[in-house]
Amino acid sequence: MTRRPTIVDVAQAAGVSKSTVSLVLRDSPLVREGTRAAVRAAMARTGYVYNRAAANLRGTGTGLIGLIINDLRNPFFTEFATAVQMALSARGHATVIANTDEDPALQAQVVGAMIEHGVKGIVISPCLGGGAAAFEALAQAGIPALQVLRRVEGDGARFPFAAPDYAEGSRLAVAHLRALGARRLAFVGGIAGQGVTLERMSGLRDAGAGMDAPVTLHGRATRGFGRAAAHLLAERHRDVEGVVCFNDLVALGMLRGFAEAGRHVGTELRVVGFDDIEEAGESHPPLSTVRCDIAGFGASVAQTILRWLETGAPPPPETRTPVRLILRASSLPDAL
Repeated sequence: MTRRPTIVDVAQAAGVSKSTVSLVLRDSPLVREGTRAAVRAAMARTGYVYNRAAANLRGTGTGLIGLIINDLRNPFFTEFATAVQMALSARGHATVIANTDEDPALQAQVVGAMIEHGVKGIVISPCLGGGAAAFEALAQAGIPALQVLRRVEGDGARFPFAAPDYAEGSRLAVAHLRALGARRLAFVGGIAGQGVTLERMSGLRDAGAGMDAPVTLHGRATRGFGRAAAHLLAERHRDVEGVVCFNDLVALGMLRGFAEAGRHVGTELRVVGFDDIEEAGESHPPLSTVRCDIAGFGASVAQTILRWLETGAPPPPETRTPVRLILRASSLPDAL
């Protein structure tokens, strides 16, 4: 039996994306007339027949919201995704969740598929680098899309951005370590030069007088990197008295690495994480960290995208939510 032609076949025949074909099928005014004619001609050549009944069925109900996450293996992002999904569900909306695994090509594919299946809006924590194709498809589709946690597209009017106040969290962590008498600090983790990394280490850059030049060790924000970095600091930078980590996974890896290297965290050396994932309070020693209230942030993001869909008015180009420092034994042995 001959295979029925699909929207992919039409896209290839017309030399356009699946998202563009989908827009033509929905009679979107965003598609230029020349492109529309090319797609219609490709449909005729391939014998593609649009199943409008099935499309209408997909479009019934209160609507689908797309949620695209760069790394669902990280418990920080998992907690965020859960909070968003639960808040949307409470308002009667279904959530389509996708993990891009930091792959720009997969991100573009996921965005195209969500547009094709008629999502009403998208919340995206984008992968780092090479994301232009995904955001161009979103712009062409005219779907409300909110960047969260990371900003890779600078046009805040089209793609508003929301995140915790990372710079304030960094300032709080550095002020805490300075108050304990630390003169030389280190920042560990995060990809060098990326906006989120620069914000989370900004407190060290702005520490001011009375501090020695900080040590910076950039790399993947994982336990493994944190463990390796702890050994490196123990071997080559014994004068470092306090460490601010890009996230809690790096910090938890450092706790293990310093234990292996014979350095006593909490007394000899102070470590502060970032995010306050659940495990931070269960580690040994318990981890001081910047709490981003990720569950509360996720709920607020859900409200923001729904308000945008309901009113048609986009949120401000940038929104920052409060953070606070949680003190535990990794930086303050007497902390409760």
